[in-house]
Amino acid sequence: MWPCRRRWRAARCSPRLPRQTRAKSMAIAVQPIGVGIDFGTTNSVAATFDGERVHLASLETLAGPDPIMPSATYIDRDLHTLTGREAIDRYIADNTGRKVELTAEVIGKATLAVGYGGEESRDPGATLTQNVYGDATTDVGLEGRLFRGVKRLLGRKDVRRLVVFDHPFSPVALVTPILLHIRKTLVAAGVPGAGNKLAAATIGHPVNFEGRDRFRNQLGLARLGEAYRYAGVGKAHFCPEPIGAAMSYLHANPGASGERLLTVDFGGGTLDFCVLQRGAAHRFDVIATHGVGLGGDHIDQRLFRELLFPLLGKGERWRRRGQAGEIDTLFPFDSYEELLVNWPVTYLLNQNRYTTAVQDCIERGGPARFKFRRLRELIQQNYGYLVFQAIKDFKAELSSRDEAVLDIGEIDVEVRLSRREFEGLIGDLLRQVEEAVDETLRRAALPFDAIDVVLRTGGSSLIPAVHRILDERFPGRVVNHDPFTSVAAGLAVAEFHDMRDGVGHDD
Repeated sequence: MWPCRRRWRAARCSPRLPRQTRAKSMAIAVQPIGVGIDFGTTNSVAATFDGERVHLASLETLAGPDPIMPSATYIDRDLHTLTGREAIDRYIADNTGRKVELTAEVIGKATLAVGYGGEESRDPGATLTQNVYGDATTDVGLEGRLFRGVKRLLGRKDVRRLVVFDHPFSPVALVTPILLHIRKTLVAAGVPGAGNKLAAATIGHPVNFEGRDRFRNQLGLARLGEAYRYAGVGKAHFCPEPIGAAMSYLHANPGASGERLLTVDFGGGTLDFCVLQRGAAHRFDVIATHGVGLGGDHIDQRLFRELLFPLLGKGERWRRRGQAGEIDTLFPFDSYEELLVNWPVTYLLNQNRYTTAVQDCIERGGPARFKFRRLRELIQQNYGYLVFQAIKDFKAELSSRDEAVLDIGEIDVEVRLSRREFEGLIGDLLRQVEEAVDETLRRAALPFDAIDVVLRTGGSSLIPAVHRILDERFPGRVVNHDPFTSVAAGLAVAEFHDMRDGVGHDD
Protein backbone atom coordinates (compact mmCIF):
# COMPACT_ATOMS: atom_id res chain seq x y z
CA MET A 1 0.00 0.00 0.00
CA TRP A 2 1.06 3.55 -0.51
CA PRO A 3 1.45 6.18 2.17
CA CYS A 4 1.12 9.72 0.95
CA ARG A 5 1.84 13.28 1.90
CA ARG A 6 -0.42 16.11 0.79
CA ARG A 7 0.25 19.81 0.33
CA TRP A 8 -2.80 21.92 1.06
CA ARG A 9 -3.60 25.58 0.99
CA ALA A 10 -4.61 26.50 4.54
CA ALA A 11 -8.10 27.84 5.12
CA ARG A 12 -7.84 31.26 6.70
CA CYS A 13 -10.19 33.91 7.96
CA SER A 14 -7.89 36.80 7.03
CA PRO A 15 -8.99 39.18 4.27
CA ARG A 16 -6.32 37.95 1.86
CA LEU A 17 -5.60 34.31 1.16
CA PRO A 18 -2.26 33.01 -0.14
CA ARG A 19 -2.18 31.26 -3.50
CA GLN A 20 0.59 28.88 -2.61
CA THR A 21 -0.24 25.52 -1.09
CA ARG A 22 1.20 24.25 2.18
CA ALA A 23 2.48 20.75 2.83
CA LYS A 24 0.99 18.61 5.57
CA SER A 25 2.41 15.24 6.44
CA MET A 26 0.11 12.35 7.15
CA ALA A 27 1.01 9.37 9.24
CA ILE A 28 -0.19 5.86 8.54
CA ALA A 29 -2.35 4.37 11.27
CA VAL A 30 -4.05 1.31 9.86
CA GLN A 31 -7.67 0.92 10.92
CA PRO A 32 -9.84 -2.20 10.61
CA ILE A 33 -11.87 -0.64 7.82
CA GLY A 34 -11.98 2.67 6.00
CA VAL A 35 -15.23 4.44 5.12
CA GLY A 36 -15.58 7.01 2.34
CA ILE A 37 -18.73 9.00 1.61
CA ASP A 38 -19.27 11.02 -1.55
CA PHE A 39 -22.35 13.15 -0.90
CA GLY A 40 -22.97 14.70 -4.30
CA THR A 41 -25.21 17.41 -5.66
CA THR A 42 -27.11 14.92 -7.81
CA ASN A 43 -26.16 11.47 -6.48
CA SER A 44 -24.37 9.98 -3.48
CA VAL A 45 -22.11 6.93 -3.08
CA ALA A 46 -20.47 5.28 -0.06
CA ALA A 47 -17.62 2.77 0.00
CA THR A 48 -15.51 0.79 2.44
CA PHE A 49 -11.92 -0.45 2.18
CA ASP A 50 -10.57 -3.36 4.21
CA GLY A 51 -6.93 -3.05 3.21
CA GLU A 52 -7.29 -5.14 0.07
CA ARG A 53 -10.59 -4.49 -1.67
CA VAL A 54 -13.00 -1.61 -2.07
CA HIS A 55 -16.66 -2.46 -1.43
CA LEU A 56 -19.52 -0.22 -2.56
CA ALA A 57 -22.50 0.06 -0.22
CA SER A 58 -25.93 -0.70 -1.72
CA LEU A 59 -27.61 2.59 -0.86
CA GLU A 60 -30.61 1.84 -3.10
CA THR A 61 -32.58 -1.42 -3.04
CA LEU A 62 -35.97 -0.59 -4.64
CA ALA A 63 -34.97 -1.96 -8.05
CA GLY A 64 -32.19 -4.23 -6.83
CA PRO A 65 -28.89 -3.35 -5.14
CA ASP A 66 -27.47 -0.09 -6.46
CA PRO A 67 -24.56 1.89 -5.00
CA ILE A 68 -25.74 5.16 -6.56
CA MET A 69 -28.43 6.98 -4.60
CA PRO A 70 -30.15 10.21 -5.72
CA SER A 71 -29.35 13.00 -3.26
CA ALA A 72 -33.02 13.72 -2.57
CA THR A 73 -35.02 14.32 0.61
CA TYR A 74 -38.81 14.28 0.87
CA ILE A 75 -40.56 15.77 3.92
CA ASP A 76 -44.29 15.24 4.46
CA ARG A 77 -46.72 17.31 6.51
CA ASP A 78 -45.98 15.25 9.62
CA LEU A 79 -42.27 15.99 9.06
CA HIS A 80 -41.50 12.37 8.25
CA THR A 81 -38.71 11.98 5.73
CA LEU A 82 -37.88 9.75 2.79
CA THR A 83 -34.61 9.75 0.89
CA GLY A 84 -33.19 8.71 -2.46
CA ARG A 85 -35.30 7.07 -5.11
CA GLU A 86 -38.15 6.51 -2.65
CA ALA A 87 -38.33 10.27 -2.07
CA ILE A 88 -38.55 10.99 -5.80
CA ASP A 89 -41.20 8.32 -6.38
CA ARG A 90 -43.32 9.70 -3.56
CA TYR A 91 -43.02 13.25 -4.92
CA ILE A 92 -44.07 12.14 -8.41
CA ALA A 93 -47.03 10.13 -7.10
CA ASP A 94 -48.22 13.01 -4.90
CA ASN A 95 -48.21 15.58 -7.68
CA THR A 96 -49.31 13.67 -10.78
CA GLY A 97 -52.60 15.22 -11.90
CA ARG A 98 -52.91 17.33 -8.75
CA LYS A 99 -54.27 20.83 -9.20
CA VAL A 100 -52.32 23.32 -7.12
CA GLU A 101 -54.51 25.69 -5.11
CA LEU A 102 -52.79 28.48 -3.23
CA THR A 103 -54.47 30.12 -0.25
CA ALA A 104 -53.54 33.22 1.68
CA GLU A 105 -51.45 32.53 4.76
CA VAL A 106 -52.38 33.95 8.16
CA ILE A 107 -49.45 36.13 9.17
CA GLY A 108 -50.96 37.71 12.28
CA LYS A 109 -54.08 38.99 14.04
CA ALA A 110 -55.49 42.50 14.34
CA THR A 111 -57.78 43.71 17.13
CA LEU A 112 -60.12 46.58 16.28
CA ALA A 113 -62.40 48.60 18.60
CA VAL A 114 -65.98 48.46 17.29
CA GLY A 115 -67.76 50.11 20.23
CA TYR A 116 -66.96 52.95 22.61
CA GLY A 117 -68.49 53.70 26.03
CA GLY A 118 -67.69 57.42 26.08
CA GLU A 119 -64.92 59.47 27.65
CA GLU A 120 -66.20 59.05 31.23
CA SER A 121 -67.05 55.39 30.87
CA ARG A 122 -64.73 52.63 32.03
CA ASP A 123 -66.25 50.29 29.50
CA PRO A 124 -63.63 49.73 26.78
CA GLY A 125 -66.36 48.86 24.33
CA ALA A 126 -66.56 45.89 22.01
CA THR A 127 -63.59 44.64 20.02
CA LEU A 128 -63.23 42.51 16.91
CA THR A 129 -60.23 40.29 16.26
CA GLN A 130 -59.48 39.38 12.65
CA ASN A 131 -56.81 37.36 10.91
CA VAL A 132 -54.29 39.25 8.81
CA TYR A 133 -53.53 37.45 5.55
CA GLY A 134 -50.44 37.62 3.41
CA ASP A 135 -50.09 36.75 -0.25
CA ALA A 136 -51.63 33.52 -1.52
CA THR A 137 -48.57 31.31 -1.21
CA THR A 138 -49.70 28.27 0.79
CA ASP A 139 -50.36 25.11 -1.24
CA VAL A 140 -53.12 23.53 0.85
CA GLY A 141 -53.09 20.24 -1.07
CA LEU A 142 -49.34 19.68 -0.92
CA GLU A 143 -48.59 16.35 0.76
CA GLY A 144 -44.83 16.79 0.97
CA ARG A 145 -41.82 18.78 -0.22
CA LEU A 146 -38.94 17.38 -2.26
CA PHE A 147 -35.43 18.79 -1.92
CA ARG A 148 -32.61 17.94 -4.30
CA GLY A 149 -29.34 19.75 -4.89
CA VAL A 150 -29.33 21.23 -1.36
CA LYS A 151 -25.56 20.77 -1.34
CA ARG A 152 -25.48 23.93 -3.44
CA LEU A 153 -26.83 25.90 -0.47
CA LEU A 154 -24.23 24.83 2.09
CA GLY A 155 -21.77 27.59 1.19
CA ARG A 156 -24.36 30.35 0.92
CA LYS A 157 -24.40 32.64 3.92
CA ASP A 158 -27.69 34.22 2.85
CA VAL A 159 -29.55 30.89 3.08
CA ARG A 160 -30.12 30.28 6.77
CA ARG A 161 -33.58 28.73 6.90
CA LEU A 162 -36.22 27.32 4.57
CA VAL A 163 -39.77 27.06 5.87
CA VAL A 164 -41.29 23.61 5.38
CA PHE A 165 -44.91 23.28 6.53
CA ASP A 166 -44.52 26.21 8.94
CA HIS A 167 -41.31 24.77 10.40
CA PRO A 168 -37.89 26.34 9.75
CA PHE A 169 -35.29 23.95 8.32
CA SER A 170 -31.64 24.88 7.94
CA PRO A 171 -29.68 23.51 4.95
CA VAL A 172 -28.01 21.17 7.47
CA ALA A 173 -31.38 19.72 8.47
CA LEU A 174 -32.29 19.10 4.83
CA VAL A 175 -29.17 17.07 4.00
CA THR A 176 -28.93 15.18 7.30
CA PRO A 177 -31.60 12.56 6.37
CA ILE A 178 -29.53 11.51 3.33
CA LEU A 179 -26.40 11.13 5.43
CA LEU A 180 -28.38 9.32 8.11
CA HIS A 181 -29.58 6.80 5.51
CA ILE A 182 -26.00 6.28 4.34
CA ARG A 183 -24.78 5.75 7.91
CA LYS A 184 -27.57 3.25 8.67
CA THR A 185 -26.82 1.34 5.48
CA LEU A 186 -23.14 1.08 6.35
CA VAL A 187 -23.83 0.00 9.94
CA ALA A 188 -26.33 -2.61 8.73
CA ALA A 189 -23.64 -3.93 6.39
CA GLY A 190 -21.36 -4.56 9.37
CA VAL A 191 -19.10 -1.52 9.35
CA PRO A 192 -17.72 -1.28 12.90
CA GLY A 193 -18.56 1.67 15.10
CA ALA A 194 -19.86 2.62 18.52
CA GLY A 195 -23.41 1.31 18.80
CA ASN A 196 -25.33 2.54 15.78
CA LYS A 197 -22.78 5.21 14.96
CA LEU A 198 -19.81 5.22 12.63
CA ALA A 199 -16.54 5.88 14.40
CA ALA A 200 -15.11 7.88 11.50
CA ALA A 201 -15.32 8.47 7.76
CA THR A 202 -13.53 10.52 5.14
CA ILE A 203 -15.95 12.89 3.49
CA GLY A 204 -15.69 14.33 0.02
CA HIS A 205 -16.38 17.97 -0.74
CA PRO A 206 -16.05 20.23 -3.79
CA VAL A 207 -12.91 22.30 -4.15
CA ASN A 208 -15.14 25.36 -4.02
CA PHE A 209 -18.64 25.38 -2.62
CA GLU A 210 -21.16 27.31 -4.66
CA GLY A 211 -21.83 30.87 -3.59
CA ARG A 212 -20.27 34.32 -3.79
CA ASP A 213 -19.17 34.88 -0.21
CA ARG A 214 -15.39 34.74 0.15
CA PHE A 215 -15.68 32.41 3.14
CA ARG A 216 -18.17 30.05 1.48
CA ASN A 217 -15.80 27.09 1.80
CA GLN A 218 -15.36 27.48 5.55
CA LEU A 219 -19.13 27.80 5.93
CA GLY A 220 -19.79 24.84 3.63
CA LEU A 221 -17.39 22.58 5.52
CA ALA A 222 -18.78 23.69 8.89
CA ARG A 223 -22.32 22.90 7.81
CA LEU A 224 -21.31 19.61 6.23
CA GLY A 225 -19.49 18.59 9.41
CA GLU A 226 -22.52 19.50 11.50
CA ALA A 227 -24.78 17.38 9.28
CA TYR A 228 -22.49 14.36 9.61
CA ARG A 229 -22.44 14.70 13.40
CA TYR A 230 -26.23 14.74 13.47
CA ALA A 231 -26.21 11.70 11.18
CA GLY A 232 -24.10 9.73 13.65
CA VAL A 233 -20.58 9.93 12.20
CA GLY A 234 -18.13 10.32 15.05
CA LYS A 235 -15.24 11.94 13.20
CA ALA A 236 -15.57 13.43 9.74
CA HIS A 237 -12.26 13.89 7.91
CA PHE A 238 -12.62 16.08 4.84
CA CYS A 239 -10.98 15.60 1.46
CA PRO A 240 -11.60 17.40 -1.86
CA GLU A 241 -13.44 15.14 -4.30
CA PRO A 242 -10.89 15.18 -7.16
CA ILE A 243 -8.18 14.07 -4.72
CA GLY A 244 -10.43 11.19 -3.67
CA ALA A 245 -10.72 10.15 -7.32
CA ALA A 246 -6.93 10.34 -7.70
CA MET A 247 -6.45 8.13 -4.63
CA SER A 248 -8.80 5.57 -6.13
CA TYR A 249 -6.84 5.54 -9.38
CA LEU A 250 -3.46 5.20 -7.66
CA HIS A 251 -4.77 2.37 -5.49
CA ALA A 252 -6.25 0.53 -8.49
CA ASN A 253 -3.11 1.13 -10.57
CA PRO A 254 -0.14 0.85 -8.18
CA GLY A 255 2.26 0.35 -11.07
CA ALA A 256 1.05 3.35 -13.07
CA SER A 257 3.92 5.37 -14.49
CA GLY A 258 4.30 9.13 -14.42
CA GLU A 259 5.18 11.62 -11.71
CA ARG A 260 2.44 14.22 -12.16
CA LEU A 261 -1.27 13.47 -12.34
CA LEU A 262 -4.10 15.85 -13.22
CA THR A 263 -7.60 14.83 -12.09
CA VAL A 264 -10.65 16.28 -13.85
CA ASP A 265 -13.84 15.55 -11.89
CA PHE A 266 -16.86 16.71 -13.92
CA GLY A 267 -19.88 15.85 -11.77
CA GLY A 268 -23.51 16.92 -11.63
CA GLY A 269 -22.94 20.19 -9.79
CA THR A 270 -19.28 21.21 -10.08
CA LEU A 271 -16.15 20.81 -12.19
CA ASP A 272 -13.12 20.17 -9.94
CA PHE A 273 -9.40 19.67 -10.55
CA CYS A 274 -6.27 18.67 -8.69
CA VAL A 275 -2.63 18.25 -9.70
CA LEU A 276 -0.57 15.65 -7.79
CA GLN A 277 3.20 15.31 -7.69
CA ARG A 278 4.35 11.76 -6.97
CA GLY A 279 7.57 11.41 -5.02
CA ALA A 280 9.81 8.72 -3.59
CA ALA A 281 8.33 5.69 -1.83
CA HIS A 282 4.94 6.31 -3.48
CA ARG A 283 4.42 9.59 -1.67
CA PHE A 284 2.79 12.56 -3.36
CA ASP A 285 2.01 16.24 -2.86
CA VAL A 286 -1.05 18.16 -3.99
CA ILE A 287 0.42 20.96 -6.08
CA ALA A 288 -2.79 22.78 -6.99
CA THR A 289 -6.57 22.54 -6.93
CA HIS A 290 -9.29 24.45 -8.73
CA GLY A 291 -13.07 24.27 -9.00
CA VAL A 292 -15.89 26.04 -10.83
CA GLY A 293 -19.68 25.91 -10.54
CA LEU A 294 -20.30 24.03 -13.77
CA GLY A 295 -21.78 20.54 -13.85
CA GLY A 296 -23.80 18.06 -15.83
CA ASP A 297 -27.04 19.49 -14.47
CA HIS A 298 -26.28 22.76 -16.25
CA ILE A 299 -25.84 20.88 -19.53
CA ASP A 300 -29.14 19.04 -19.04
CA GLN A 301 -30.96 22.32 -18.44
CA ARG A 302 -29.38 23.79 -21.56
CA LEU A 303 -30.67 20.87 -23.64
CA PHE A 304 -34.15 21.28 -22.16
CA ARG A 305 -34.18 24.97 -23.06
CA GLU A 306 -32.80 24.61 -26.57
CA LEU A 307 -34.53 21.42 -27.71
CA LEU A 308 -37.83 21.31 -25.83
CA PHE A 309 -38.89 24.90 -25.14
CA PRO A 310 -39.71 25.55 -28.85
CA LEU A 311 -41.83 22.37 -28.85
CA LEU A 312 -43.75 23.47 -25.76
CA GLY A 313 -44.91 26.86 -27.02
CA LYS A 314 -41.98 29.23 -26.60
CA GLY A 315 -42.17 31.97 -29.23
CA GLU A 316 -45.85 31.37 -30.09
CA ARG A 317 -48.59 34.01 -30.09
CA TRP A 318 -51.42 34.18 -27.58
CA ARG A 319 -54.66 35.57 -29.01
CA ARG A 320 -57.65 36.07 -26.74
CA ARG A 321 -60.67 38.29 -26.40
CA GLY A 322 -60.53 41.52 -24.47
CA GLN A 323 -63.11 44.19 -23.65
CA ALA A 324 -61.96 46.34 -26.57
CA GLY A 325 -61.48 43.48 -29.01
CA GLU A 326 -58.90 40.79 -29.66
CA ILE A 327 -55.59 40.93 -27.79
CA ASP A 328 -52.56 39.51 -29.58
CA THR A 329 -49.34 39.11 -27.59
CA LEU A 330 -46.41 36.76 -27.32
CA PHE A 331 -47.22 33.82 -25.06
CA PRO A 332 -45.57 34.55 -21.65
CA PHE A 333 -43.37 31.47 -21.75
CA ASP A 334 -40.69 33.17 -19.68
CA SER A 335 -43.01 32.82 -16.67
CA TYR A 336 -42.85 29.03 -17.06
CA GLU A 337 -39.16 28.55 -17.83
CA GLU A 338 -37.51 28.38 -14.40
CA LEU A 339 -40.18 26.02 -13.06
CA LEU A 340 -39.78 23.76 -16.10
CA VAL A 341 -35.99 23.40 -15.84
CA ASN A 342 -36.13 22.71 -12.09
CA TRP A 343 -38.21 19.55 -11.99
CA PRO A 344 -38.67 19.34 -8.18
CA VAL A 345 -40.91 22.44 -8.41
CA THR A 346 -42.48 21.90 -11.85
CA TYR A 347 -45.71 20.84 -10.13
CA LEU A 348 -46.29 24.50 -9.21
CA LEU A 349 -47.23 25.15 -12.83
CA ASN A 350 -50.42 23.14 -12.30
CA GLN A 351 -52.41 26.09 -11.01
CA ASN A 352 -54.93 28.26 -12.81
CA ARG A 353 -52.62 31.23 -13.27
CA TYR A 354 -50.52 29.06 -15.61
CA THR A 355 -52.90 26.45 -17.01
CA THR A 356 -55.65 28.88 -18.07
CA ALA A 357 -53.43 30.51 -20.68
CA VAL A 358 -52.23 27.13 -21.93
CA GLN A 359 -55.79 25.83 -22.29
CA ASP A 360 -56.82 29.02 -24.06
CA CYS A 361 -54.07 28.52 -26.65
CA ILE A 362 -55.19 24.93 -27.21
CA GLU A 363 -58.81 25.94 -27.73
CA ARG A 364 -57.87 28.67 -30.20
CA GLY A 365 -56.65 25.94 -32.54
CA GLY A 366 -53.99 26.27 -35.22
CA PRO A 367 -50.68 24.42 -35.51
CA ALA A 368 -49.44 25.77 -32.15
CA ARG A 369 -52.15 23.86 -30.28
CA PHE A 370 -50.04 20.69 -30.47
CA LYS A 371 -47.19 22.43 -28.67
CA PHE A 372 -49.45 23.64 -25.90
CA ARG A 373 -50.96 20.18 -25.55
CA ARG A 374 -47.46 18.89 -24.80
CA LEU A 375 -46.99 21.63 -22.24
CA ARG A 376 -50.33 20.80 -20.63
CA GLU A 377 -49.46 17.10 -20.39
CA LEU A 378 -46.06 17.83 -18.91
CA ILE A 379 -47.64 20.07 -16.28
CA GLN A 380 -50.69 18.00 -15.39
CA GLN A 381 -48.87 14.65 -15.29
CA ASN A 382 -45.79 16.08 -13.56
CA TYR A 383 -43.44 14.70 -16.20
CA GLY A 384 -40.50 16.96 -15.28
CA TYR A 385 -38.39 14.21 -13.72
CA LEU A 386 -39.16 11.82 -16.57
CA VAL A 387 -38.10 14.45 -19.12
CA PHE A 388 -34.78 15.06 -17.40
CA GLN A 389 -34.06 11.35 -17.15
CA ALA A 390 -34.68 11.11 -20.90
CA ILE A 391 -32.29 14.01 -21.47
CA LYS A 392 -29.59 12.29 -19.39
CA ASP A 393 -29.98 9.08 -21.39
CA PHE A 394 -29.93 11.08 -24.62
CA LYS A 395 -26.73 12.85 -23.57
CA ALA A 396 -25.12 9.53 -22.66
CA GLU A 397 -26.06 8.07 -26.04
CA LEU A 398 -24.37 10.99 -27.80
CA SER A 399 -21.19 10.08 -25.94
CA SER A 400 -20.99 6.79 -27.83
CA ARG A 401 -22.76 7.62 -31.11
CA ASP A 402 -22.55 10.39 -33.70
CA GLU A 403 -26.31 10.88 -33.60
CA ALA A 404 -29.10 10.19 -31.12
CA VAL A 405 -32.85 10.66 -30.73
CA LEU A 406 -34.49 12.30 -27.73
CA ASP A 407 -37.68 10.26 -27.58
CA ILE A 408 -40.26 11.20 -24.94
CA GLY A 409 -43.45 9.42 -25.89
CA GLU A 410 -45.42 10.76 -22.92
CA ILE A 411 -45.42 14.25 -24.44
CA ASP A 412 -45.09 13.16 -28.08
CA VAL A 413 -41.56 14.47 -28.58
CA GLU A 414 -38.92 13.03 -30.89
CA VAL A 415 -35.83 15.14 -31.59
CA ARG A 416 -32.87 13.91 -33.61
CA LEU A 417 -29.53 15.58 -32.91
CA SER A 418 -25.99 15.00 -34.10
CA ARG A 419 -23.01 15.16 -31.80
CA ARG A 420 -21.76 18.22 -33.69
CA GLU A 421 -25.08 19.99 -33.11
CA PHE A 422 -24.99 19.01 -29.44
CA GLU A 423 -21.54 20.51 -29.05
CA GLY A 424 -22.77 23.67 -30.73
CA LEU A 425 -25.57 24.01 -28.18
CA ILE A 426 -23.14 23.81 -25.26
CA GLY A 427 -20.25 25.65 -26.91
CA ASP A 428 -20.02 28.36 -24.25
CA LEU A 429 -20.03 25.73 -21.49
CA LEU A 430 -17.21 23.86 -23.22
CA ARG A 431 -15.20 27.08 -23.33
CA GLN A 432 -15.63 27.32 -19.57
CA VAL A 433 -14.15 23.83 -19.29
CA GLU A 434 -11.17 24.90 -21.40
CA GLU A 435 -10.62 28.00 -19.28
CA ALA A 436 -10.82 25.97 -16.07
CA VAL A 437 -8.24 23.44 -17.31
CA ASP A 438 -5.87 26.24 -18.29
CA GLU A 439 -6.37 27.99 -14.95
CA THR A 440 -5.53 24.79 -13.06
CA LEU A 441 -2.20 24.47 -14.87
CA ARG A 442 -1.51 28.15 -14.29
CA ARG A 443 -2.04 27.67 -10.56
CA ALA A 444 0.27 24.67 -10.62
CA ALA A 445 2.86 26.74 -12.52
CA LEU A 446 3.32 23.84 -14.94
CA PRO A 447 3.25 23.59 -18.74
CA PHE A 448 0.90 21.07 -20.34
CA ASP A 449 3.74 18.71 -21.23
CA ALA A 450 4.72 18.44 -17.55
CA ILE A 451 1.58 16.38 -16.82
CA ASP A 452 2.11 12.63 -17.23
CA VAL A 453 -1.41 11.30 -16.64
CA VAL A 454 -4.80 13.01 -16.94
CA LEU A 455 -7.56 11.24 -15.05
CA ARG A 456 -11.13 12.07 -16.05
CA THR A 457 -14.01 11.09 -13.81
CA GLY A 458 -17.60 12.15 -13.22
CA GLY A 459 -20.49 11.49 -15.60
CA SER A 460 -19.99 14.59 -17.75
CA SER A 461 -16.31 13.76 -18.29
CA LEU A 462 -17.60 11.10 -20.73
CA ILE A 463 -18.75 13.77 -23.19
CA PRO A 464 -16.46 13.38 -26.24
CA ALA A 465 -15.92 17.14 -26.52
CA VAL A 466 -14.55 17.17 -22.96
CA HIS A 467 -12.22 14.31 -23.83
CA ARG A 468 -11.11 16.20 -26.92
CA ILE A 469 -10.35 19.34 -24.91
CA LEU A 470 -8.10 17.28 -22.65
CA ASP A 471 -6.50 15.26 -25.44
CA GLU A 472 -5.58 18.41 -27.36
CA ARG A 473 -3.63 19.66 -24.36
CA PHE A 474 -2.36 16.29 -23.11
CA PRO A 475 -2.17 14.01 -26.18
CA GLY A 476 -2.05 10.31 -25.38
CA ARG A 477 -2.14 10.87 -21.61
CA VAL A 478 -5.89 10.95 -20.87
CA VAL A 479 -7.41 7.95 -19.07
CA ASN A 480 -10.96 7.26 -17.91
CA HIS A 481 -11.46 5.97 -14.37
CA ASP A 482 -14.78 4.81 -12.90
CA PRO A 483 -16.82 7.98 -13.53
CA PHE A 484 -19.49 7.42 -10.87
CA THR A 485 -17.90 5.69 -7.87
CA SER A 486 -14.19 6.55 -7.93
CA VAL A 487 -14.48 9.43 -5.45
CA ALA A 488 -16.13 7.33 -2.73
CA ALA A 489 -13.66 4.49 -3.32
CA GLY A 490 -10.67 6.82 -2.97
CA LEU A 491 -12.10 8.40 0.17
CA ALA A 492 -12.43 4.95 1.75
CA VAL A 493 -8.79 4.20 0.93
CA ALA A 494 -7.80 7.56 2.44
CA GLU A 495 -9.69 6.80 5.65
CA PHE A 496 -8.13 3.36 5.95
CA HIS A 497 -4.65 4.89 5.75
CA ASP A 498 -5.55 7.68 8.18
CA MET A 499 -4.94 10.41 5.60
CA ARG A 500 -6.56 13.36 7.34
CA ASP A 501 -6.36 17.12 7.71
CA GLY A 502 -8.05 17.98 4.42
CA VAL A 503 -9.19 21.59 4.42
CA GLY A 504 -11.14 23.83 2.10
CA HIS A 505 -9.62 25.89 -0.68
CA ASP A 506 -10.52 29.49 -1.39
CA ASP A 507 -9.93 31.45 -4.55
